[in-house]
Parts: sequence; structure tokens; C-alpha cells
Amino acid sequence: MDWIKEFNCAITVCDTNGIIVAMNDKSVEIFKDDGGSELIGKNLFDCHPEPSRTKLKQMVEQQTENVYTIEKNGKKKLIYQSPWYEKEIYKGFVELSLEIPFEMPHFKRT
Repeated sequence: MDWIKEFNCAITVCDTNGIIVAMNDKSVEIFKDDGGSELIGKNLFDCHPEPSRTKLKQMVEQQTENVYTIEKNGKKKLIYQSPWYEKEIYKGFVELSLEIPFEMPHFKRT
């Protein structure tokens, strides 16, 4: 799906062993100081210090998701980490990282 390549949200994908198998342009840009596209084929766990490394390993092993916000370099981001499947077979883990406004509307829909 070519639209993912230039989508304005960092998309990083790893397999069930934590090996990074795909990054879109935004992800490559965000992680350029860590190697950018050279991270493809590397282990995601090696890119994180403790306790993040252990949490990621547990998420991959247990096929659970993790959602949170961060503030870094004056930007607020939503981080969405979730397992991915292909024909109902667990294939690994996807991380979406997108910038969000510090103040944003919240709607309750019925």
C-alpha cells in the first residue's frame, strides 16, 4: 500500500522476534539519528533501554497493545503500539507515532 510510505505518521513494524521489517518515510526521518532506514533488519529491543525493553518484549510475546502520549522536543505525540496479524496469524508489532496538539477537542458521541 503505497500511501503508507508518505503518510504523516511514523509507522514502524517489527516481526515476532522484534526485528524491524518496515518503516515509512516519517519513521525513517524521526529515527535518522539512530540510523534511519538502516534500522530495518535490526532488533527493536536493542533500540530501547530498560524498563522499556522488557515492556516491549512482554507486549510482543503476549500480543497486547500499549497506548500513551509523550512530550519531546516541544511536541506532543500519541504512541499507539499494537500487534498485527495476517490471515489471523500473529506477525509482530506495529508502532504508530503521530504529533497531536497540546490542546484538542474531545467529543462524546452517542
